[in-house]
Amino acid sequence: MAARAHATAAGELNREDFFRIVEDGPPPGLLAFQGDLAVGWCQLTPRESLPMIDRNWRLGRVDDLPVWCISCFYVRIGYRRQGITSALIKGALKHAKEHGATALEAYPLDADLTPSASSTGYATTFERTGFQIIARHFPPRPIMRYDFRSPGNG
Repeated sequence: MAARAHATAAGELNREDFFRIVEDGPPPGLLAFQGDLAVGWCQLTPRESLPMIDRNWRLGRVDDLPVWCISCFYVRIGYRRQGITSALIKGALKHAKEHGATALEAYPLDADLTPSASSTGYATTFERTGFQIIARHFPPRPIMRYDFRSPGNG
């Protein structure tokens, strides 16, 4: 199969998988709106709903706590660098807590250690929202957590 045909087939399979997730639940994330226009999205779900995270050695579990995670962001071009990611993180914290999560994890990039662009957010954005680094299996991608059980995070 040619590379282009393979990429198209993979995209079609991804779309099918995503539609199945949307139909079967749980909801695959949160949307940010400006008026009626969706300007951002973050994937938010219990970690056990994303087995590919456990298969990634960089993101290996730190403990057995049944955490939720923010694993991906998309912010519409023209709306980036306007606080959409921070708003999505705050919304994710509220949603996860309301649905019984004990903690919320994220796997952002540390911009001080890599020049890469990120669909997972940046560590500094999560730090400003109260997340703490709990592990670094791979230095440029810390595992960060907001623990709802910690004093002041309730």
